[in-house]
Amino acid sequence: GEGAASVVYAVMDPKSRQVMALKHVIRRTEKDQRFIDQIVQEYQVGSKLDHPNIRAITNYVKNQKYMFGAVLDAALIMELVDATTLDLSARPSGVNIAKYFAQAARALGHMHERGFVHADMKPSNMMICEDGTVKVIDLGQACAVGTVKKRIQGTPGYIAPEQAHRQEINALTDIYNLGATLYWVLLREEIPCALPSRNGKVGSAVAPASIRLPRPLHEQDPRIPKEFNDIVMHCIQVAPEARAQSMEMLAERLDAVAEHCQKTRAGAALEGFLSDSGAPDRAYDSHPSRGG
Repeated sequence: GEGAASVVYAVMDPKSRQVMALKHVIRRTEKDQRFIDQIVQEYQVGSKLDHPNIRAITNYVKNQKYMFGAVLDAALIMELVDATTLDLSARPSGVNIAKYFAQAARALGHMHERGFVHADMKPSNMMICEDGTVKVIDLGQACAVGTVKKRIQGTPGYIAPEQAHRQEINALTDIYNLGATLYWVLLREEIPCALPSRNGKVGSAVAPASIRLPRPLHEQDPRIPKEFNDIVMHCIQVAPEARAQSMEMLAERLDAVAEHCQKTRAGAALEGFLSDSGAPDRAYDSHPSRGG
């Protein structure tokens, strides 16, 4: 498969005969250095994680021009996941949506326990296996809890206000991103956020005071159980302190919604709606502004 700047191959370890995924990035110009940096970051974070709902990263290899020269290309060796990303999947039932997001929340909670933030949760970074297992992928934007990034990084339509305004990123940032992702899965449209996408182009960052919360989801689509609306709205509050405060709390609420949907068949009518939103979402990485 191909990403924005990478190609992923299925490869076999000649000794163990295990089939893995190899994510390869080539540095063709100086501008490509950021993609090499993301590969390095993905390994530095991913190698410290061990969770069934996060794609495992086992090794990093690079090709340098000289011992201390520029890296010409780099690759990650990762767990091979035979699955479809959520943005390319038909909309699941309410039960399965709740189950998938509970798994993702626990995966992100594991990252937070290890001191990291994913910082780019979106539908294309959640893979759904045939058995219902979720794999959180793409740690290229991941960083230590408390990081203040020099550039705006994230994906329009999912980015938290603190990311769009280059403020401190922490676990509550992932909660916003995950809530925005859940909103999209339920309604197949992006929330009004701090960095909206307008006709495929990235607009200017919106001041926090100007961000308006969307109408309740169950008012926009009566098939959506109100319990989902309550979770989404708790996640996408502009002020971080007003959001759900932990991924485990979020996962437990999603477990309860899954049980409710199972018993009442609430949300069953959601199943099968396929996205017609066009091109897949792309991460945004601004150039540094003056003064850093």
